[in-house]
Amino acid sequence: MIIIENDKLTVEIANKGAEIRSIWHKEQSREVMWSGDPTYWGRIAPVLFPIVGRLKDGAYTYNGKSYQLSQHGFLRDQMFVTDDLQSDKAVFRFESSGQFADVYPFEFTVYLSYQLNGHTLIVGWEVVNDNEEEMYFSIGGHPAFKVPFRSEETFTEYELSFKAAEGKQIERYALSNGLVQKPEIVPVLENIGLTDSLFQHDALVYSHLDEVALYPKQRPEEKIVVSFPRFPYVGIWSAYDSEEKTNAPFVCIEPWFGVADTVDTTGRLAEKKGIQQIGANETFKASYEIKVY
Repeated sequence: MIIIENDKLTVEIANKGAEIRSIWHKEQSREVMWSGDPTYWGRIAPVLFPIVGRLKDGAYTYNGKSYQLSQHGFLRDQMFVTDDLQSDKAVFRFESSGQFADVYPFEFTVYLSYQLNGHTLIVGWEVVNDNEEEMYFSIGGHPAFKVPFRSEETFTEYELSFKAAEGKQIERYALSNGLVQKPEIVPVLENIGLTDSLFQHDALVYSHLDEVALYPKQRPEEKIVVSFPRFPYVGIWSAYDSEEKTNAPFVCIEPWFGVADTVDTTGRLAEKKGIQQIGANETFKASYEIKVY
């Protein structure tokens, strides 16, 4: 486990998946991240690559060949090398090295970085195309935050607020069997209170948001804010128990450069909704921030 810290936060990151495993709020003496209890969901903050979400029939085609690929791809289960480590910053590297040709026809190098600045953790992504041709991919975050923040509170005492990208029309996507349906326009962004049934039908998926905040209604100043300007999509999710009719005690706020297949997808990778494209030997860069008040 790699540890970075400053006077506000301590962050633990595993080399497996370069996944955040803990954010400890020093001033409040509390854990910010979900525990990873497999009873509900055994992950904490996986990085999604080279797809985000589910493929229709679990497959896609590229240059006439069909490939099988499971939901959210394979990067989250790979062992990264610690490329750089400072007291408040860590950089992790993973190189494909021909390991995935049967499921993904491109070679790549991915750098994941974590930098502390006060109460903020800056999460950086670099995807390097190691091919002599264009490369198609998606990448996304999936951090899960413990809710409630305090043991004496309940899930339903919390709510979400949103900040829209300037000049953009917000769309909301429903999911059907994990696939994206036709979007609906969101004319007014309103806060959403957490309820036991909020995630009964899977994640809430939006386009053109810049920020999502999670906080207790009675203490809105004590909040987690995930900021992701210029990201095309964000998913918000918790595991729903259909028997107990309750959600797991966490909420994921997931900035994405990509999204699940649409229900009417052609299955061709180059035509996949939200797919990113970079040229030969080019690098894609993006970052988002987790601020803990």
